[in-house]
Amino acid sequence: MSYEAGSKECRHLIDAKESLLSAMESLSNINATDNLGVQIREIYNQLEVMHDNRKKIESATNYL
Repeated sequence: MSYEAGSKECRHLIDAKESLLSAMESLSNINATDNLGVQIREIYNQLEVMHDNRKKIESATNYL
């Protein structure tokens, strides 16, 4: 993921998503971890929604 300007909250969300991507990559090399990968992907998707919402809030704030 590339650097994205924004609030500290956005930076933390980006960091969390990057960590989950790393965990998914590691798990992909371990047998019988498919279910864990699915759970991590669900968490990643939740963080993605939170990040999108945060970006919308910041865009609206910066627009005003």
